[in-house]
Amino acid sequence: MYKEFISFVKESFRTEEFIPLHAPIFMGNEKKYLNECIDSTFVSSVGKFVDQFEADIAKFTGAKHAIATSNGTAALHMALLMAGVNQNDEVITQPLTFIATVNAVSYIGAHPVFVDVDKDTLGLSPEKLDHFLSQNTEILNGECINKTTKRRIKAVVPMHTFGLPSRIDEIVLVCNKFNLSVVEDAAESLGSYYKKQHTGTFGLLGTFSFNGNKTITTGGGGMLVTNDDDIAKKAKHITTTAKIPHQWDYEHDVIAYNYRLPNINAALGCAQMEKLPVILEKKRILSDKYDAFFDDKQVEYIKEPKYSVSNYWLNAVLLENLEERNAFLKETNENGVMTRPIWKLMNGLTMFKNAQTGNLENAKWFEERVVNIPSSVIL
Repeated sequence: MYKEFISFVKESFRTEEFIPLHAPIFMGNEKKYLNECIDSTFVSSVGKFVDQFEADIAKFTGAKHAIATSNGTAALHMALLMAGVNQNDEVITQPLTFIATVNAVSYIGAHPVFVDVDKDTLGLSPEKLDHFLSQNTEILNGECINKTTKRRIKAVVPMHTFGLPSRIDEIVLVCNKFNLSVVEDAAESLGSYYKKQHTGTFGLLGTFSFNGNKTITTGGGGMLVTNDDDIAKKAKHITTTAKIPHQWDYEHDVIAYNYRLPNINAALGCAQMEKLPVILEKKRILSDKYDAFFDDKQVEYIKEPKYSVSNYWLNAVLLENLEERNAFLKETNENGVMTRPIWKLMNGLTMFKNAQTGNLENAKWFEERVVNIPSSVIL
């Protein structure tokens, strides 16, 4: 089957050359807008393309506000700060995620707690979250307190894995019961919807990434979205060094961050947003082809969960076991088709090995079986 798959991929991508996992595609006004940005000399953190890119993302996702940042990790770091996470607090997230999710928690000096994922979404399980909180926490003076560590749990960060929406509405309901803020890591899910609502807009805040391997790219960049006016105003202030507006004077009122997205990157993003509907359409065509190919194979193609529309950012398959997974990875990569295993679980990494966890049976099961396959747009 492995050789058949390799032939299928090369035929689909119409090349015998190396096939990457996910390459960016530029088919619109990218060069035009970049040249316009250069000609204007406004290539740094001030310029019309930053404002336009924020407006485009807000309109597309349905969020009231969008604040552009230098990368997705910066957006998530800022979102956690805006949600009131402080040093020595705890933040619940899933172990099956890219490390940026947990790095952002660590930047604040907070502690990650890992709760298992669902098998149908690869995202944080609302049932297991509810069970963990019911068994391990108590509400004291309106705060959710971990009975084991005595620390405050302030926020929950579900991540929409590979663009597959988690059961985010149920997660929000659980968090409301325990007075917890929801910060959605929607880095991988621009163009994904759950029950007809865009990911990243269910919680208090959501964040997106525009790294070079994402559905659209700004080279490097991120976005924070929220419907809260005060949070949006504060986030914009804190991401721009907290400088008080003045015609010439330099006055800053708090310690802040230089997280603003450069205008030259935003110019790329504006051009990419114009082609996003086409990109999503092409990605779904590729997904349908994979689904049909694997229909009669012993390898399972991972499809969008119930009530969801996925952007199919990275296509993924489930192998029978760890041995089969490794054989698939070896055969494909040795024959010019790039594939990659899912991330190692965060609680298995040295810096997070002492983190508190729930039962992580589903995440461990996925860790041994999931492989990403080529997912670039084919024109």
